[in-house]
Amino acid sequence: MRVLRETVASQGTAHAMSLIRNEQQTQRDRLHPALHQLKATPKTVHWGYFDAALAPALTVANGDIVRAEAITHHAGDAPELMMDDPITAIFTGIPPGDRNPGVHILTGPIYVDGAKPGDMLEVHYLQMTPRLRYGSNLAAHWGHLYRELGEKERVTIYRMDPASQTAEAVFAYDFPGKYLTPGTITHERDCCRQPALRGVRVPVRPHLGTAGVAPAVAGRVSSIPPGKHGGNIDNWRIGAGATMFYPVQVDGALFSIGDPHISQGDGEISGTAIEASLDVVFQVFVRRDFGFPSPLLRTADSFMTHGFDEDLNQAMRNASVDMLRLLTEHRGLSRDDAYSLMSVAADFAVTQVVDGRQGVHARICHAVFPPE
Repeated sequence: MRVLRETVASQGTAHAMSLIRNEQQTQRDRLHPALHQLKATPKTVHWGYFDAALAPALTVANGDIVRAEAITHHAGDAPELMMDDPITAIFTGIPPGDRNPGVHILTGPIYVDGAKPGDMLEVHYLQMTPRLRYGSNLAAHWGHLYRELGEKERVTIYRMDPASQTAEAVFAYDFPGKYLTPGTITHERDCCRQPALRGVRVPVRPHLGTAGVAPAVAGRVSSIPPGKHGGNIDNWRIGAGATMFYPVQVDGALFSIGDPHISQGDGEISGTAIEASLDVVFQVFVRRDFGFPSPLLRTADSFMTHGFDEDLNQAMRNASVDMLRLLTEHRGLSRDDAYSLMSVAADFAVTQVVDGRQGVHARICHAVFPPE
């Protein structure tokens, strides 16, 4: 507010008072947000794509909170464990011919009032709660080592223990045929279930594999590759407590969430994470005070930039260039100083290698900078 009051003297009363009113409105949005509920139904989800022409499933104001359901498209891998009646309604209500060109069930889109192209949509992920206790991992034909594993596809079903926040495999089976149709349902009678990973426990870290705004292009955009709109980033750190910044490309942003996971390693090497439905609570803000060319992640201890490309080397370069931009434009470093800091303190890792457009993330800890 001090800066805005100084603007009164430097830029004129009318303009500065308008800025002050906008700042005051933003503060009111943060203090008194409305809470919305968005259930996943055949009418509120879109299967396999983002589309700027979709009618909003929900309209919210700047600062509002949304409790939304995110449904995994792998629920049919163990339907008696991973499907309830509302999930079944989605699988039966959306025909396989309308599940394209991607594979993920996306809830939304959510129209954020006032969001315009050039703005940033700031999304605070507040809570992610598993809907059911089971999840599926598929060693798929798009997995990184498909040939090395004999060109077969195998499903492993995990059960989560809420008390220990770990998951353990309960059985696995070779998928009959090839996993080509999103939302395929495999009943117990149609597969041979076998014990798997006895004694092994996996840390549970619920997160969204896919979330983002509508790209500014005509028609459906596949949910599979990540991009500047967000989409299928598959960074397991996009969980409760994290904040994502997405570059808005169309009026209202048209934000959607999906591809929920309860655990994943960097690389997502077999083709999927532990895919499991989540109930997600998040808060949205429209930001006009800064811009960034790609999805930006802030966690409690670090910032992360993301680079995407069919060539992993180019994805690495894209993440590096955006980290350089973050350090110069938003931390005030010179390019030379930023480049040195990136080499000695930034961590680069492969986010995923299985989504066609591969991903690299670059991480810089808040602790390396002096307190603000």
